[in-house]
Amino acid sequence: MVRIAVLDANVLWPQYLRDALLTAAEYDLYRGHWTDAILDEARTSLIREGRLTAERAEWTFGEMRRGFPHFLVTGYERLIPLMMNDEKDRHVLAAAVHAGADTIVTFNTKDFPLTSCEPYAIDIDTPDDFLMDLWVSNPSTMARALVRMANRLNKPPLTVQRLVADVLGGPAPAFAKLALSSGALEIAVQTDRDGMSGSDFPLF
Repeated sequence: MVRIAVLDANVLWPQYLRDALLTAAEYDLYRGHWTDAILDEARTSLIREGRLTAERAEWTFGEMRRGFPHFLVTGYERLIPLMMNDEKDRHVLAAAVHAGADTIVTFNTKDFPLTSCEPYAIDIDTPDDFLMDLWVSNPSTMARALVRMANRLNKPPLTVQRLVADVLGGPAPAFAKLALSSGALEIAVQTDRDGMSGSDFPLF
């Protein structure tokens, strides 16, 4: 069964993590969701912290909206007052409930205590946990997604192994260790060289 995940704003801040999550969704490894409020929070934070210029942020999040229109959750606002997690993140849990999600992917796990999520059968996953779950569920497809992601990179260029070890290994160390030790990345690289890979997707 394909997982349904709401992506919290903080997992959309790191460029390569964001791209890995979106590329996995392009390969139908899960069904993702966000809200206007989540995207606005992520965009504003990236600009405030100097990670993106305002112009670049507008382009990036505009492309995300256009590339993933089915991600957008609306009509959840009436549920916000009913949520019992951290007040500033009640909109995230409300969106997850409304969307029928089975997990929220976030670095801020403490803002979603078990008692607030359990009544709705919603798990809270760190990006590391979530990517590991996607890998275990379908390692060959996840490996192909990462190869395509690596192929798009040119500033700087990275092999898929370096992408996983040096870049994704920061926010998702257990996932990186699992992926690098499995041998699936090497198979996916060879498959790509043989011209058997899927279509290309934009880098966000």
